Amino acid sequence: MALRTIVKDGDPILKKVCKPVTDFNEKLETLLDDMAETLIDAQGLGLAGPQVGVMRRVCIVLDQYLDENDQEVDEIIELVNPEILEKEGELTIFEGCLSFPGRNGAITRPQYVKAKAQDRYGNEFIIEAEDILARAICHECDHLDGITIMDHATKFYEDLTAEEIKAMNLDEDYE
Repeated sequence: MALRTIVKDGDPILKKVCKPVTDFNEKLETLLDDMAETLIDAQGLGLAGPQVGVMRRVCIVLDQYLDENDQEVDEIIELVNPEILEKEGELTIFEGCLSFPGRNGAITRPQYVKAKAQDRYGNEFIIEAEDILARAICHECDHLDGITIMDHATKFYEDLTAEEIKAMNLDEDYE
């Protein structure tokens, strides 16, 4: 495994639409392993192919939850050729992105999503997610279509006064 360089704001690759993954091979496995290592090193919640310079429909998200013994679990979910099937609810919070360091935009996303994807071996699966995991899946799927937080954000946290932030009345559980 190796750390990959995260593509930053201004790189045109972030605005391009990715091609589907058709070869489920060792190269894909290496990419997914490298992306996981890069995500953990960057302390992010998700990472998509174009963010590491790969124009394929592949992304990973970090699912953090408590197991049956109330122990914290960090699980990397790999999504190859993901497709959002259902969306429900809305939640607006400030959201960041590893490709836009220091920029946190107020973005409305679904509170629940159901998505179809393939794993690293080509096996299809369905994932249902709520709250922050749903947000991460939507965020990373957007990257695969050349859409970033800069396209979605209505306002940016760092550009607002404290009074303006409070007036936005965003969900305080996520600030």
